[in-house]
Amino acid sequence: MTTRPTIRIALAGLGNVGSNVLSILHTQRESLRQRYGLTFAVTGVVELGGGAIHPDGLDLARLLETTSARKPVAELPTVGRPGLRGIDLVAQAEPDILLDATPVNIVDGQPSLDMVTAALRQNVHVVMANKGPLAVAYRSLQAISDLSLGWGHDFQATTAHEPGAPPRPKLRFSACVGGALPTINMGWRDLAGCTISRVDAVFNGTTQSILRAMEAGQSYADALLDAQRRGIAEADPSLDVDGWDAACKLVITANAVLGQPTTLADVAVEGIRQVDHDTVRSALNEGQRMVLVCLAERNGPESAPYRLSVKPTPLPLAHPLARLTPDEMGVVYYTDVVDRLSAASEEPGAAPAAAAMLRDLIDIVRDETGLPFRPHRQ
Repeated sequence: MTTRPTIRIALAGLGNVGSNVLSILHTQRESLRQRYGLTFAVTGVVELGGGAIHPDGLDLARLLETTSARKPVAELPTVGRPGLRGIDLVAQAEPDILLDATPVNIVDGQPSLDMVTAALRQNVHVVMANKGPLAVAYRSLQAISDLSLGWGHDFQATTAHEPGAPPRPKLRFSACVGGALPTINMGWRDLAGCTISRVDAVFNGTTQSILRAMEAGQSYADALLDAQRRGIAEADPSLDVDGWDAACKLVITANAVLGQPTTLADVAVEGIRQVDHDTVRSALNEGQRMVLVCLAERNGPESAPYRLSVKPTPLPLAHPLARLTPDEMGVVYYTDVVDRLSAASEEPGAAPAAAAMLRDLIDIVRDETGLPFRPHRQ
């Protein structure tokens, strides 16, 4: 296979997801070259306090050793850049694609929102695992990316076919809605031509783990503590247990798949703090399982046809979401043509989200270069 030009990448965020992205690019580099003819060069990385830059590509093994030792990459000799910010990364690393794996801020999306906006305005493609900017400013980011051409409710035929119109940078974010779970891809591609009437989903792993532990006999407090010990829940689990992490993912799905302009204010949100052991066990005794369900149901007015909610819900044991294991997330689409389409993904750590970022990365390159689909094995 003919090797295509090296794809230059800048990575913002070197936490669990970002480090896993580096690991995949490093360990799978020969497979990516053989299967797709692709060579990637990570020309810049940034984390809180600084970053590292090299125009020909950073040494990934060295970066991984540094992050594993919990040392700042800004202190690396010759390539370290103390004080480097995400907003400066694109200009200094000169990437083809920016990967955003920075921490989530659902209040105003910053500082990621400014960084991603700057990248798109400089015609740099963006792959996101940070859901914050999309949850608070989806329409703004859509307007300056290829998504402004729209599909479904938002399709802009005149803009899409305007002669001589410059190409628009691509924005992809499948990792933001359930890690490796193909929520966005199913809605965009696999249900093309269908009208979606309802979406049921489990989008938060922490609450899924807690509810299943409570079902096995633990109290809410003990189940939360166990999830924190295992690294599933944060020291401050509020975003998870109060339902806001799941609501962000539902907002992104509503905007991107359902074509309905949506913010967090449009979602009725109820977390699991008030769910006790008796409630969980009572549901099970009645042939049901308590699940934190993200729901989009098409029964509203024409201006906003989908009603959106996140709340603990007892589901029949035969429901696909009731069959999920403690480490799984899942989504179920109902449509007029395909009665029901569901998927589940086991998400025990950060690796599946990193794999989703790679999926989006390859998708962008494929679309830009005409890269053919290749079988998994050669």
